[in-house]
Amino acid sequence: MARSRMARISRWQHVGALVLVTVLAGFGTAAAQQGVSGEWRVHGGDAGYTRYAALDQIDAETVGDLRIVWRREAVDASLRDRWPELRYSNQLRSTPIMVDGVLYASNGIGLVEAFDPGTGETLWVQDAAFLGDETPRGAPNRGVAWWESDDERRIFAIRPPYLMAVDAATGELIDSFGYAGLVDLTYDAETGYSGTSPPLVVKDVVILGSAMADHPFTMEQHPGDVRAYDVRTGALRWTWSPIPRAGEPGVETWLDDSWEYSGMSNVWTMFSADLDLGYVYLPTGAPTNDMYGGHRPGNNLYANSLVCVDAETGERVWHFQMVHHDLWDYDNNVAPILMDIAVDGREIKAVVQLTKQAMAYTFDRVTGEPVWPIVEREVPGSNTPGEWISPTQPFPTKPLPFDRHGIGIDDLIDFTPELRAEAIEIVEPYILGEIFTPPSIRGEDATDTKGTLQLPGSVGGAEWGGAGFDPETGMLYVPSVTGAFAADLTPGNPDRMNVRYTRGTRAFPNGPEGLPLTKPPYGRITAIDMNTGEHVWMVPNGDGPRNHPAIAHLDLPPLGQPGRSMTLLTKTLLFVSEGDPIMVRTPPGAGPDAGRKFRAFDKESGEVIWEIEFPAGTNGSPITYMHEGRQYIVMPIGSLRHAGEWVALALP
Repeated sequence: MARSRMARISRWQHVGALVLVTVLAGFGTAAAQQGVSGEWRVHGGDAGYTRYAALDQIDAETVGDLRIVWRREAVDASLRDRWPELRYSNQLRSTPIMVDGVLYASNGIGLVEAFDPGTGETLWVQDAAFLGDETPRGAPNRGVAWWESDDERRIFAIRPPYLMAVDAATGELIDSFGYAGLVDLTYDAETGYSGTSPPLVVKDVVILGSAMADHPFTMEQHPGDVRAYDVRTGALRWTWSPIPRAGEPGVETWLDDSWEYSGMSNVWTMFSADLDLGYVYLPTGAPTNDMYGGHRPGNNLYANSLVCVDAETGERVWHFQMVHHDLWDYDNNVAPILMDIAVDGREIKAVVQLTKQAMAYTFDRVTGEPVWPIVEREVPGSNTPGEWISPTQPFPTKPLPFDRHGIGIDDLIDFTPELRAEAIEIVEPYILGEIFTPPSIRGEDATDTKGTLQLPGSVGGAEWGGAGFDPETGMLYVPSVTGAFAADLTPGNPDRMNVRYTRGTRAFPNGPEGLPLTKPPYGRITAIDMNTGEHVWMVPNGDGPRNHPAIAHLDLPPLGQPGRSMTLLTKTLLFVSEGDPIMVRTPPGAGPDAGRKFRAFDKESGEVIWEIEFPAGTNGSPITYMHEGRQYIVMPIGSLRHAGEWVALALP
């Protein structure tokens, strides 16, 4: 008992020393946002999205004592009293931020709420007079952003179609920003605006992307512009378009002048930034439409790319395209992760882009030069009439892929001979092949092909919850999903569409007895040493379907839960959730009540040290912070059967 207490005192002395050093080094930059101060000021823990906090009150010795200490509903009672008919999704995705002893979050209808970090009790609810008296519609988004000056503090949030500036002390909209605290983000009358990810503040601009629904029936759509607004006035400072215009670099990659009408390539996930360099890193998505590209021949820059821009001007500094001419719905869906590493004796300011195709593209974040070679490899061609396809795709030589690539007979489930035989029968009408095997046309008859089995699927590899990076050890911890996906095309109806082919069912085919088609793990965590590019360990994340009636008698080890996992990294522990199936298009492999566990792993071995089961799974990223001498972990949960809420864990 005495030794344990003294160890904790020693650790707190160490943390205190770190705080002093970082204050002297410059409190306003990255160090202040990496959890050393005990706060959580940015959605990703810091502007580099490491999801790391240098806290260790909760460690391997104490984590077993964690308990739920408070819970908070997704929408404050005052709003439900105001609008008795108010309805909102159980899928609460909102990750709070914690600054100066206050938690701020976007609630279940996209308004900002402030609450006490120690109790979860309401401090204020955003003024919603602009919504009028009618019951509003709305949905939870992923979070909010913080900005402060010498005399003012603001919360920025997106509630489509508005960017809102809220007084952090009162919850009132700030009149001097935009029009009475609101900036209308609507592109035009036809496109409107939607956004689900938090904006990012860099110096004196607030930067945001957009969420755009792909329209698979038309080749025309609005480009997914990235925009920056003045943090004080709301004036538009710059716009960067992922689809170049005539005479701009990259326009030559849109053959037949397809840049004139093509759209999307938007950033719908989170940005990251180097606050010292003043650079913002944009992970762009697929162009329209995302599974047939015969109407947009060429490699289609700057879709499916990592693009570095100057935060002050919006000018492109460098870029790299991860997928040429995307046909696989391989959006860059993860915020780029900034890290300082040492490779072969060279100190490198790096940025890593994790992808759905389970690759970790690593660059010098100043110059854009790859840290390890990235090579172009030949990939299969397309048999779809009118399609244009790139003959090669870029593959990093290090790190190696962190999840399964491609699907063949040897990859199918084989727990028993009967399950194996049924799996082979199920895949018979599909085209199988290596990664980047293109979508194929779905036949009309039962004996025709059902399309291409794509692995990783459109939900697969890394997911938007991202990963955790430890700046002290250089270790990157990446959760990923394994789930085969039917990439099928059907002819476009010329009476309603102007595309030759459009997407089909896009199904996740069930395997034998409702099990997954492939061998496990179906959800995993991979530890990668970013100083060497080598994998250190890999473990399944969760039980998965090990208790399914068809295989329960085999007493199998954990098989991994195929969900969108969320990561939190501390000085001593790795926390990873399983991800609730309520999240859109979760691959098969577990029932509706799966995905509810949250675990602590040993960072060196991947061994599970502790776990807790919530009444629902996590839908957003967990955070940790210190408040009045106590370390807390807070996260949003919710499921089809359980209303969204925030839960807080702490030691007794």
